[in-house]
Amino acid sequence: MAEIDDFIAKVSPYYKARKEKKDKGADVSVPGVEFSLTYDSTTETLEPIYFWMLDEMNKRFKPKNVEKIMDNFASSPGSGHFSELQGKASQMQQEASRILGTVNNILKGALNLIYDLKEFKIRLSHYDAAKSSDANVKEAGNLALKQIWMDKVDIQRGQGSLNALSSGNLQFVTLRDAFMIANSVSDIKKMDLNDRVKRILEPRVQEFLEWKLRSEQELRKRFEIEKIYLKSQVEALKLNARWAKPYLRAAQQLMQNERMSGNPALVTAFNTIMLDLSLMGKSELDIKDYVIQKRLPREFRKFNNLRKYSQIVIIDLSFRGIPSKVGQHYTFGGRAEINFRSYALNEEELTLVKEKMKESDLSTALGFIQGMTDDSLAQLKLDIDELLEEDKKEKKEQVSDPFTAMFSFFKSDKNDKDAEKEKLKKLKEKGPKKENYAESYLRALADAEAKSTCYGIYDIYKKGVGMAAFPYSDDYETKIPRTFGERLFKLNEPKR
Repeated sequence: MAEIDDFIAKVSPYYKARKEKKDKGADVSVPGVEFSLTYDSTTETLEPIYFWMLDEMNKRFKPKNVEKIMDNFASSPGSGHFSELQGKASQMQQEASRILGTVNNILKGALNLIYDLKEFKIRLSHYDAAKSSDANVKEAGNLALKQIWMDKVDIQRGQGSLNALSSGNLQFVTLRDAFMIANSVSDIKKMDLNDRVKRILEPRVQEFLEWKLRSEQELRKRFEIEKIYLKSQVEALKLNARWAKPYLRAAQQLMQNERMSGNPALVTAFNTIMLDLSLMGKSELDIKDYVIQKRLPREFRKFNNLRKYSQIVIIDLSFRGIPSKVGQHYTFGGRAEINFRSYALNEEELTLVKEKMKESDLSTALGFIQGMTDDSLAQLKLDIDELLEEDKKEKKEQVSDPFTAMFSFFKSDKNDKDAEKEKLKKLKEKGPKKENYAESYLRALADAEAKSTCYGIYDIYKKGVGMAAFPYSDDYETKIPRTFGERLFKLNEPKR
């Protein structure tokens, strides 16, 4: 459609200049060549036209190089097709909402688990410090554990707790300080304290030492259990996110195109449908192959810094049809307007065009799905890496931890994505660099090839459906009128 012409003209200096000439009234088209035809038949379905175009594109380009870049539709509100598709869309939306609710609950649970694990890690750091060979670190660890014991365990005694006894009416002012200093029962016996204080301290110190041993065991056990549970929650999050994606994508695809809904052909009470489809095929120029065929100078094999150039063919199909239900599905007969266009783009221009398409309604990609799943998991990974940092140190020379290995692919993917984003950002800011002579030479060749390919598809289809076309025989084949680029590279020379 016209939007693609605008995108290409914005990002490519070559086609921008052509568009400016056209706007000034020059007899020039933005594409290299452009052909159009109309096929109107209410008795024949529209699907064969689309699939013929798709198959022909797959023959001339590799299937992986053929993309569907537009797939929009709009039905008249009074048609059965409209009500059926809206019913399907509602089902997809309801199912997606249900799964997304589960995803949100799992994500909240995972965040709570990460918070708990961080708290456990802080607590365990005191136990590790208490076992340190450094006397100062060991003392700090023991003091922290004693404070936790007094605040969490001993405080439950009420007026009998160490804090209450030290500050209450009984005025055991030395009790708390003596407890913080003592590391064993024998230490208490050596202190210069009265017997009443010692009788209180000895069982408390013994209780603290027992609590310290058992609480560490339980805390480490719970820490490991919650790590395993976090792993299962993350797996459940990934699984439910994968389940939600097809429903979200289907719901998006079943939405009518707002721009097409205002088409005058869509009368409310009529049984009408409008379809806009676009196919894009690209084929990168193989310099070595063209040199072997003597279609490029030999010197081109020595150039290593040339950007890659591709011939581009875009086919737009605009259908206006009458949907007829056959069994459980609809068939469409009506009018098809087909437009064929050719371009020649380098790799930078092609990247920018695709980015423009993603930002527009031409792309059906659901960006919020990516943010809801992969990006969320990538953020969780940062916390998980921190939680498992010590495990990594201990297993540095051993097999990787399976828990961290589960997220290992995020690291490389994230680095690659970040590099691509940075490269794309610079490309958007600066735009494609200026062509040198060799690159303009390649563009002319790609343009000539794209014109021939585009005309070939157009000409063969016309002959296939019995339309008027250029005649040919065994010793003569019709080709598009040769351009300067074709004459320069001696392409498509007529047979004599």
